[in-house]
Amino acid sequence: MDAAVKPSDKAKAAVQPVTVIQKVGVIGAGQMGSGIAHVVALGGFEVLMNDIRADAIDRAIGLIEKNMQRQVGKGIISADDMTAAMKRIKPAATVDQLADCDLVIEAATEDEGIKRKIFADLCPRLKPGALVATNTSSISITRLAATTDRPELFIGMHFMNPVPLMELVELIRGIATEDTVFATARRFVDSLGKKTTVSEDFPAFIVNRILLPMINEAIYTLYEGVGTVEGIDKAMKLGAHHPMGPLELADFIGLDTCLSVMQVLYEGLADSKYRPCPLLVKYVEAGWLGRKTNRGFYDYRGETPVPTR
Repeated sequence: MDAAVKPSDKAKAAVQPVTVIQKVGVIGAGQMGSGIAHVVALGGFEVLMNDIRADAIDRAIGLIEKNMQRQVGKGIISADDMTAAMKRIKPAATVDQLADCDLVIEAATEDEGIKRKIFADLCPRLKPGALVATNTSSISITRLAATTDRPELFIGMHFMNPVPLMELVELIRGIATEDTVFATARRFVDSLGKKTTVSEDFPAFIVNRILLPMINEAIYTLYEGVGTVEGIDKAMKLGAHHPMGPLELADFIGLDTCLSVMQVLYEGLADSKYRPCPLLVKYVEAGWLGRKTNRGFYDYRGETPVPTR
């Protein structure tokens, strides 16, 4: 035996990454996880949905069914497509049930500590060649991959929100991601009817590197009294033809997620232009996170949204 090669190295080298994906696990049954499960099931793949709360999985499956019914009503998919897709989605109460998945996509909250715990729990239970993807919108893929037992089989797969409607998926490879894994991930995304763009592994990647500083600047514009909530959103919708104003969009994304991305940018790039607006911090501290809590820059508790400032 070659003394330069340890037995453990040979065993590791013998592991071949999955190249044909059939069964997909989705961890996180929130807005992003349910959207990913939705499009993956419509793409013809078996889907196992996992969350720390069983009731969240049930709600997510109900939401997916409701959204598919809407697609049927608009003629986007057929009733048969919906029936077949819903049959492919199954709840997975524990990560043990994801053991034979070919690919697992993590779509938990944008918190690096939480994601690390998920991977620590998940990876030892997966088959050796299974691929792992994260839907993170800003956190280093290389750093997350390094916490797993399979950095070569790890990739960033950032779906846009709302997943069933948005065409783009950002693919981000870590420093260790193998070429075959990247190619398999790209084929998988293509099979979902999505378009891919490839980003280098820098904080917030492409979309959020551009989008979130714009939203943060809109919040500064409100904070400094340059314009009102309605005035700022109206200006960008009518003056720049944005389909949604930046403050309305922040509420849709979730102000906690907006803050997390800005913190990643600020800490990762050490540039003062990415400093989160104090008003954004204040709203998050108040628990006013946008649509998901019924209050953010708008109050959604009535029939029509009303600005909170």
